[in-house]
Amino acid sequence: MRNTLIDAGPIIALFDRSDKYHLKAVRFLESYEGYLWTTWPVITEASHMLDFSIKAQSALLEWIDRGGLRIFELKEAHIGRIKQLTDKFSDVPMDLADASLVVVSELSGYNEIISIDSDFYIYRDVRNKYLTNIFK
Repeated sequence: MRNTLIDAGPIIALFDRSDKYHLKAVRFLESYEGYLWTTWPVITEASHMLDFSIKAQSALLEWIDRGGLRIFELKEAHIGRIKQLTDKFSDVPMDLADASLVVVSELSGYNEIISIDSDFYIYRDVRNKYLTNIFK
C-alpha cells in the first residue's frame, strides 16, 4: 500500500471551500489510493487555520477519526533532529510542522508528500534527498 506524507495546506484546502486549492485537494484525494501520514504539529496548524469555522474543525477531526489520516507519533528524542533541521533551513524558514514531516520521512522511508508549499523542493533529509511532491 502506498504511504504518503501530507502537509497542512492540502488539509486546510480540503475543509475550506473558499481556499483556492479546495477543488484540487478534493479531486486529488478522491483518486488517491494509500495511506496519508502526518504529525500533530501539522494537524494543529491545519486546525488553527480552520478556526473561522467550528464545523470545519470538527469535520477535520471526524475525518481523522474515521481513518482519513494516520498520525506518526514523534517522541521527545526527535526534538534534537527537528531543531537541527529548523536551524539548517532557517533562511527558508522551516517551521515545526515542516520539520516534523522531514523527520517522519527519515524515520519511515516515505519519500512522497502532498503539499502546496514550494519549500519541500528545498528541504533535504539526512540522506540529502528531497521529498517528491505529488500534489501537482
